[in-house]
Amino acid sequence: MITFDGLGLDEQLVKATTALGFVNPTPIQEKAIPILLSGTTDLVGLAQTGTGKTAAFGLPLLQLISTTDKYPQALVVCPTRELCMQIVTEMELFKKFKTSINMMAVYGGTSIGAQIRDIKRGVQIVVATPGRLIDLIERKAINLEQIKYVVLDEADEMLNMGFQDDIEFILKNTPQRESTWLFSATMPPEIKKVSKRYMNDPKEVQVGKVNTANKNIDHQYYITSAQHRYEALKRLIDFNPGMYGIIFTRTKLDAQEIAEKLTREGYDIDALHGDLTQAQRDKVMGQFRDKSLQLLIATDVAARGIDVKEITHVINYELPDDIEVYTHRSGRTGRAGKTGICMSIVHSRETFRLRQIEKIVQAPFNKLEIPTGKDVCRKQFFYFMDKLLETDISHGNYETYVPMLEEKFADMSKEDILKRVAAMEFDRFLKYYENAEDLNIREDRSRSRQQVGREFGSRGDGQRRDRDAGRGRSFEGPANTTKLFVNLGTKDGFYKASFLQFILDMSDLRKDSLGRIDMKEMNSWIEVDKAAASKMIKAIDGKTYKGRKIRMNDANR
Repeated sequence: MITFDGLGLDEQLVKATTALGFVNPTPIQEKAIPILLSGTTDLVGLAQTGTGKTAAFGLPLLQLISTTDKYPQALVVCPTRELCMQIVTEMELFKKFKTSINMMAVYGGTSIGAQIRDIKRGVQIVVATPGRLIDLIERKAINLEQIKYVVLDEADEMLNMGFQDDIEFILKNTPQRESTWLFSATMPPEIKKVSKRYMNDPKEVQVGKVNTANKNIDHQYYITSAQHRYEALKRLIDFNPGMYGIIFTRTKLDAQEIAEKLTREGYDIDALHGDLTQAQRDKVMGQFRDKSLQLLIATDVAARGIDVKEITHVINYELPDDIEVYTHRSGRTGRAGKTGICMSIVHSRETFRLRQIEKIVQAPFNKLEIPTGKDVCRKQFFYFMDKLLETDISHGNYETYVPMLEEKFADMSKEDILKRVAAMEFDRFLKYYENAEDLNIREDRSRSRQQVGREFGSRGDGQRRDRDAGRGRSFEGPANTTKLFVNLGTKDGFYKASFLQFILDMSDLRKDSLGRIDMKEMNSWIEVDKAAASKMIKAIDGKTYKGRKIRMNDANR
């Protein structure tokens, strides 16, 4: 079996990997590192999250850059602040014996002035999110003209988040690069376009089948109405008392609200989303890793960089907007040869999307019934009995108390004692689920083709709606959209992608609620679903941005 010593890495880097306890490279490292060490070969690396991609590009970068030149020579672009910081943290470990190399993380939400000062002190490797990097470029605070190596990490996720224009802008501003390395979990058409336009005959390295799911994962789905989604979630958690898992939501607002509800009801859970400071994030992740928390609820962006073993369940509170994100979510469980379960709570109108996901991940999806109240109580009861039987009584002087217990319960039968123990443990469950309703929606297979057509649209219409949703347009089409005016534009430092993210973060709307965005220097116009327009105006109008009051209103009025 090949070792890091056999990949062509210099002595200092091999020494660092040995100090970290790494002996054998992962498949993506073994295939990519020898190619990248040439420094002049473009590469597309296809591998899922958690396969060691950071070392695959980080080690070659640390070997290739000049330690005597104190200007930016290598640029790593990634989608989120969390991933940006994670990459720098890992690369700091790899450069343990190369102390003359300086690197820094560049991302939004922190002082840009401090970042500019750090750049001026001399840095050779910059790891950045697209929005903040473009801000620095426009301020002429960073010069990318001498960049030799550009890495696009999690490229598919950056495109999913709307950063295509930003990526192309960055690549245009690195004209002297000798090679471009693109790493992605999937290979959508947009990635192929970027590789054709900006890469020169790239080598392709693939680890495993792209978009296929882990074969150790059992994919399950449960059909219920939208108003019963939260109750269905609670029931699935209660029916799986040994669960240690992650619940995924579309928005940070959903993540926070559901975490607060479940916490009030006695569940060990916390939320992970983009509004948390790094200290808060570290605290939540620490509690989750040591299993003080049974459940973590997270958005897709916030979950980037999470690597926790032994996760038994992943629950999709809602299906992701992008079908390929499902693979990232489900891949959090079933690791290291263990089995895992990925559950999805869906509405009957979403079953066609499940069929699409099933084709992409190439794994069967099993439709299961949401448990009844009696089912939950029975499952909890058996779980409690097993815990009781497995309780370790070898430690502690329990014999001392046995005579007192025998005296106390002398007039009570064994059956009465067991009933009282059960009542103490299950009183809350029994009362809550006493008259629990059936949350399942029964699929009526006798419905006519016309009825199905009216609900889901024709096959062609469905495909058109999916394509439009992927471009950020409304499912309902132009007839159901309105145009909003807002007094923010390119002069405020926005590009379309960063402006889109700003609008979504402020309003907590889904991306498919928005249509075309027309940006000018001082103002912008946004197409939005009529049903969502008032929510957006209420969330944004009157707020401030960089000391300026935001005005937003319906452009048609």
